[in-house]
Order: sequence, then structure tokens, then C-alpha cells
Amino acid sequence: MLIPDRLRELLDDGIIQEILRPLKSGKEAAVFVVVADGATVAAKVYKQADKRNFRQRADYTEGRNTGDSREQRAISNGSKFGKARSEAAWQDSEAAAMRVLHAAGVRIPKPLANCDGVLLMELVRGADGGPAPQLGASRFTRDQALRVHYDIMQQIARMLCAGYVHADLSEFNILDAVEGAVIIDLPQAVDAARNNNAKRLLVRDVASITRFFSRFAPELQRSAYGEELWLMHQHGSLRPDSKLTGRVQAARGVVDAQIVLRAIEDAKRDAAKREEIKRARAKP
Repeated sequence: MLIPDRLRELLDDGIIQEILRPLKSGKEAAVFVVVADGATVAAKVYKQADKRNFRQRADYTEGRNTGDSREQRAISNGSKFGKARSEAAWQDSEAAAMRVLHAAGVRIPKPLANCDGVLLMELVRGADGGPAPQLGASRFTRDQALRVHYDIMQQIARMLCAGYVHADLSEFNILDAVEGAVIIDLPQAVDAARNNNAKRLLVRDVASITRFFSRFAPELQRSAYGEELWLMHQHGSLRPDSKLTGRVQAARGVVDAQIVLRAIEDAKRDAAKREEIKRARAKP
């Protein structure tokens, strides 16, 4: 078993106690099953930029900020220091997104630690007790496909309510876990409020998942969950438990009704304020 230097360093430092086996190798990282603090967990080891197939395109990094103006300038200028910080920021962004999303109740692996290019996280298990397989390896009846597809749409909605769009979602980065579909691989996740590509990437994510499930439930081809989700998000009507229909017209009805209700509430508050001022002025 070929062990990456970064993982061997964690072993030498005692942060992990044992490397059990490789789990998978993807376009931006390799994942190993390891033992840390007596528990079997997953260790995601990020590949160096020149060995990675997935590039940090501006589509994904727009709206991100290191919080340090000097570092931000260096990244923008593409200096040696800037490239190093850009790479570190790319790796750190996944752990940051996962912490937010896990706290928001999105079904993702629980992040445990982020150590110099290695992300330690919960090992997601399948029905047989072993590591959960990719969703793309599973087969579904029509009813199962409709149910699991809707569940993933709700997870995407929960992510959007927490301020994120996955931006590279497919059946290959969702795990078929014992507790349901678990979303993984989030280094490219974008800020829904600050990234101008967020709507396009959200719609693409939804289309990718819908395309997979429409093999088992062809009627899903006529759905428009991506547009519905964005419309509700844009107008502030999306909630983690919002009832989704897959129809844009239905979403517009909900949005329009909520806009009217908000206008009524605003008018009531204004009227109450005017009445309060009027009473204050009438006092001797």
C-alpha cells in the first residue's frame, strides 16, 4: 500500500494510530480508512495542484476570502506565496463548509480534524456495516428512486438555507448509507450569496442528480427542482423543511403569497407606528 507523505506524518506524530487500507482515489484527493483516537474514520488526503484533475476555476473560488488582505492580494497576483495560500485555502474550504453544513443538519460526514492537507472525518457506513458505496452503484425501483431523489432535493435545500451550493454534485459523490443518502466532496462548494455562478451551479447539480434517477423514474425528467429551489431561495421563502414540488409555477405561487403577507405585515407595523406617534403627540 502506497502511503502519502502527509498521511505518514500524521502516523509518525501519533494523530492517527493505524492506516488500515485505501478506500478510493478521486480527482482531487485519495481517501484512506484509518484509526484515530481508537475509532475507525476516513482520512481524505488532498493531491497537490499539479497532480489534481479538478482545477480551482474562478467559477468556484469567486466570493471566497481568506480574511487577510495581504494574502488575498498575493492570491490575486499569483505569486509563489499566493499560490501556496490559494492551495491551502482550497483545502481548508471543505472543512469550513462541512462544519457549517453538519451544524445545519445536512447529511454529510461529520468533520473531525483538518491537519495540513488531510481531512479526518466520520467513516460513512452502508447497510452491510462496511464503507458506504457510491449512489451510482445502486439500483432502484421507481418508488425508491422518487423517494431518494426527493430526499436529496431536501438535502440540497438544507445546504442552500445554510448558504452553500455543492457545485459538483452527481451520483458519484453521494453515498448510499444506512441512514440515507450522504453528500460528500465539498472543496468546490460555493457561497450562494457571494458567487455569481451559484444559480447556474445549483441548477446543474439538480439536473445531474435528476438525470441519474430518471433512469428509474422517467417522470422526473419533467421536474424543475433546481429552478424552484433558487426562486424560493432568492425570495427568502426557502426553509430546510420546505415542501418542494418540482414545479416552478407552484413555487411562484408560494413566493407571491409570502410577498403579499410580508407587505401586509409591513403595512400593519407602519400603521401601528403612526398610531403610536399620533398618541404621543396628542398627550398634553
